[in-house]
Amino acid sequence: MAKDKNTLISEIEAHLASCGGTYPQWYVGIAADVRDRLFNGHAVKQEGDAWIYRQCDTSAVARAIEDHFVSLGLKGGPGGGDSSTRFVYAYKIAAHTVE
Repeated sequence: MAKDKNTLISEIEAHLASCGGTYPQWYVGIAADVRDRLFNGHAVKQEGDAWIYRQCDTSAVARAIEDHFVSLGLKGGPGGGDSSTRFVYAYKIAAHTVE
């Protein structure tokens, strides 16, 4: 059974809290191919960097979660992806990452 929006938000918030840093030190986005976007597009390191992603039921849910975190102060913004975009992700910004 798929997780609802509030559950996904709670999971991401818990991960951010456990990894530390303030919201502006994190980036949030959405993607259809989340692993490619994180590790190739943003240059996040699979080992050693703080990151998380969650699959959503719809693109609308992914966008709503992204908007929620942007409103809290995470870097990122609306407008990416298309109707197949069902992943929301966040990573802690580092000197080597590409926002």
